[in-house]
Amino acid sequence: MLVGNAAVAKDKVTVAVTAIVEHPALDACRDGVKEALEEAGYKDGENLTFIYESAQGNPATATQIARKFVGESPDVIVPIATPSAQAVAAATRSIPIVFSAITDPVGAQLVKQMKKPGGNITGLSDFSPIADQIALIQEITPDVKTLGYIYNPGEANSISTLKVLTEIAGEAGIAVVESTATRTSEVQQAMRALVGKADAVYVPTDNTIVSAFEAAVKVAQENKLPLYAADTDSVNRGALAALGFNYFDVGKQTGEKVVQILEGTAAGDIDVEIAKGTNLVVNPASAKLMGVTIPGAVIERATKVVE
Repeated sequence: MLVGNAAVAKDKVTVAVTAIVEHPALDACRDGVKEALEEAGYKDGENLTFIYESAQGNPATATQIARKFVGESPDVIVPIATPSAQAVAAATRSIPIVFSAITDPVGAQLVKQMKKPGGNITGLSDFSPIADQIALIQEITPDVKTLGYIYNPGEANSISTLKVLTEIAGEAGIAVVESTATRTSEVQQAMRALVGKADAVYVPTDNTIVSAFEAAVKVAQENKLPLYAADTDSVNRGALAALGFNYFDVGKQTGEKVVQILEGTAAGDIDVEIAKGTNLVVNPASAKLMGVTIPGAVIERATKVVE
């Protein structure tokens, strides 16, 4: 239990965090988890041991990390992104798991249902607000009739997003054109494959593509091809606009679930939720290099304008 702002349930707790890869969104998510723990009275080096390891984009490494963490028996394991969550879920049925930044937890077979998922697992979904993203694309670039979608087909989250995107874009009169990259070194070529085929490109929260986002930006700017992202941190890296989550806030919301478990609630009794809050981030300078002028009305309501 917590008394005031001090954790007294145990002398010390251990929270082990792992992410499939390091990039700004997932790093912010990790930092948000730590912040939520600190706000609840769990301070690293005092009454908290906070462990973090990245799989560096390698699913086999994610499996090794999961097994290593299970062997260390932390109080809670927090896997960030679908491949890491799947690895951890396969490694333990007893240690509480709180996943984060998972597009489709049910589709990824992490839980059977969102409400009271049961077992040892709960967490937070970052399923993108796709209908709002399509509306934004149409507002900024109204002539878009074909939308490129660049993704790694090995990422379950990207497959789930593609299904919903195709349906919603179709209702808006936009056809989706796919291009795939299974590793970061293929991102530039996958982007080049969309030149002449797509009027604009949308990058989902795909860890492979986001890790090499600058390669996609280079092709977009060279070919005046508007590039949108689901991940708001990608706007700092050259996307012209994104409507999505602040991943530090996603991490904090995840951390709040970790705190519930540390205070005695069973993971399976905690509902899996979709992250709250969306930010609109725009980059007028990058947009200009892609041949696009962002309307003043969009800039005025942006949460952040990248200078």
